[in-house]
Amino acid sequence: MYILTGADGFIGKHFKSSLEKDERQLILPVDIDNCFSFLEQFNRWDKVTMIIHQGALSSTTNKNLSMVYKYNIDFSIKLFEKAIEYGIPVKYASSASVYGNRSDNVINPLNYYALSKATVDYWVLDNIERFKYIQGFRYFNVYGSGEHHKGQMASLVSQFQWQSATGQIHPFEGSDQILRDYVWVGDLVAVALSNTAGSGIFDLGTGQPTSIGTVAQLISSKMQSSLIPIPFPPHLKGKYQYYTRADMNWLKDYKFLTVEEYINRQE
Repeated sequence: MYILTGADGFIGKHFKSSLEKDERQLILPVDIDNCFSFLEQFNRWDKVTMIIHQGALSSTTNKNLSMVYKYNIDFSIKLFEKAIEYGIPVKYASSASVYGNRSDNVINPLNYYALSKATVDYWVLDNIERFKYIQGFRYFNVYGSGEHHKGQMASLVSQFQWQSATGQIHPFEGSDQILRDYVWVGDLVAVALSNTAGSGIFDLGTGQPTSIGTVAQLISSKMQSSLIPIPFPPHLKGKYQYYTRADMNWLKDYKFLTVEEYINRQE
């Protein structure tokens, strides 16, 4: 039995789809509405093969610190304590947002969401010897099908694709100088589930950043849409990641789908 939190979310749905290929395993989804009652009432921990923890309040603009703490930190630690107690392996979602606007991948969270992810990562590292094994993955800029419900929190790859339906794409001015490490959700799930490197926290991107301007241009050319840059929003200044690049030295010989390849696949 797999416990899968966040099974209704963008990334969680892709994990669920991949896990369903193993018909021998039951998938037990846990969502944010019932997560604490689940911890209190579930009594089959000895039957759990793995905990795959993808659930979180993921908005980077969330200002409700108590809610972010409750669901992103408190629930995660309580869930992990169950994993320790029953010897259950764990794979969980961290985030590259913990690095903030640092290009050297030093922890520097810029918002409550990033701070919550960094806090859980520190707790895991402090307790790592207590786990059977645990792997955290700092997801970089994940994109793919199924992002519509995220609205403005969706990847720019998806947002530009949606904008192209209107005949215009609106990147920020200066987007050629903003580089992101975009990783297709299908690759992310495959790498996370197949990783046998032991316990630890791993960057998970492609290791090859692409400028936002390039992404906009690729989609513009594919969809024959106009590029109309817009001013950079004042409220994002100082809170925006201008450069992200995963350290993928831990993973060799995996061929990631590029943004260009993904865009060219689209109808």
